Amino acid sequence: MSSSKPIPFNDQQVAEYERRRYRGLDQRLVHWRETRILSRWLKDLARTSEFPGLCLDAPCGYGRFSQHILASGFNLVSADLSLSMVKRALKRGFNGHFPIGIVINLLADFPFADHSFDLVLSLRFFHHLHSTEERQHVLVEIGRVTTRWAIVSFYRKQPLHELQRKLRRWLRPSPTRISMLSLATFSREAALAGFRLKKISALWPGLHAQHFALLEKIE
Repeated sequence: MSSSKPIPFNDQQVAEYERRRYRGLDQRLVHWRETRILSRWLKDLARTSEFPGLCLDAPCGYGRFSQHILASGFNLVSADLSLSMVKRALKRGFNGHFPIGIVINLLADFPFADHSFDLVLSLRFFHHLHSTEERQHVLVEIGRVTTRWAIVSFYRKQPLHELQRKLRRWLRPSPTRISMLSLATFSREAALAGFRLKKISALWPGLHAQHFALLEKIE
């Protein structure tokens, strides 16, 4: 497991991150596309679960997807390393009848019993994991706590996006590094954790590396 220790956001940092993160036109388009894919998949999955199903959103961030999850018919548990993020996510999901949040480290064992959730979401997290060991641990824990389904996003190797990120780092140096995987690598790691890749959707085919993956547990 990685020896680097992530630093949780405080209240002020969460407010600033929420204000700035999806402000630009390109990021507003990313947000629109992400919520479009997710909302469609959530509605389909809600029909396969006992109503209302229970969804774990981890990491939940500031709750960008909370209302979409609730609108699809799932009850929601919001989890993140940052207590400030969890509190903000609960506020954004204020119309839920099941307002539960918990602070967890996804690189440790999840503090939930086996088969606790009908669905686990883990969005915009895997591209920050740079080792097979880290990804495998998270996938195994997701598989342990879900009864059947998981939606995970990852960055698939895509030459144009890789070039764009290299140019951005050259023009504006940043310590952030993104992990991009081949589809074969992601599928293999998911299978080792007991999942089959049921469906995949690119954010912007050929232009953006982010992909949403619907995973189903192998019985």
